[in-house]
Amino acid sequence: MKKSKSRIVFEIFNIILMVVLIVLTLYPILNQLAVSLSSNTGILTGEVKLLPIDFSLDTYKGLMKESKFWINYKNTIVYTVLGTVIGLFMTTICAYALSKKRLVGRVVILRLIVFTMFFGGGLIPTYNLIKNLNMLDTIWAIVIPGAIIPYNVLLMKTYFEGLPVELEEASSIDGLSQLGFFTKIALPLSKPILATMTLFISVAYWNDWFAALLYLNDGDRYPVTLYLRNIMMGATMASQTGLNIDASTVQSVPEGIQAASMILVIVPILCIYPFVQKHFVKGVMIGSIKG
Repeated sequence: MKKSKSRIVFEIFNIILMVVLIVLTLYPILNQLAVSLSSNTGILTGEVKLLPIDFSLDTYKGLMKESKFWINYKNTIVYTVLGTVIGLFMTTICAYALSKKRLVGRVVILRLIVFTMFFGGGLIPTYNLIKNLNMLDTIWAIVIPGAIIPYNVLLMKTYFEGLPVELEEASSIDGLSQLGFFTKIALPLSKPILATMTLFISVAYWNDWFAALLYLNDGDRYPVTLYLRNIMMGATMASQTGLNIDASTVQSVPEGIQAASMILVIVPILCIYPFVQKHFVKGVMIGSIKG
């Protein structure tokens, strides 16, 4: 079928827009990669753009010797894996229960969940709550508060609502319990939304540094994102603002080390995304269409 002029113009505009967005997205990453692979002399010239100058792996070799970085990197992996498992479990069971219209108080619970998307408890009350629960300076202060995100619950609820009711009725006739239907039928059919939630939750935990800044005092418990934030802030900003920054990371850090740290922080997410992209797109689209 012949395309109309308006359709052709739209497709050209769309292609140009996508190319611009791709360039804007990739340039900072490629620039930091080039900086991390350049020698100190090449970096000081200020001419590093997309290609390294005087190719060198000295920054990565120096980073390999930085024990604090790898301790914090390990912490981030632990926080992300544990937080994703807990968050996915709690989000799934909450969303599945709310997808059933026969649930008593369903409307009230949904309204309360939506309410929390617009109004939070406040920074100080939340801190006092964590303190009163004796979770300060523990892994649970990082993992528990962000375990359930209202948006994720609503998205997953919408997906569960799209499952055919006939499946549940047929399984009930065959003698399958609610728990059996959930584990043997509903979950296997929900791989797209589960992959989507896994990506959402894991990225949220991986990138989070603010919770650690608030609730952790021991530098050996910091996530790598807080380590990276600290070396980017530097000693001058820390002294001006009085922020809680670990003394071992408050020092003048070469730009190459900063770039190498950033690259190593984003690599895991970049490696995981291609494997869940198909499920991710399908999960989000089905959830939006069914809603």
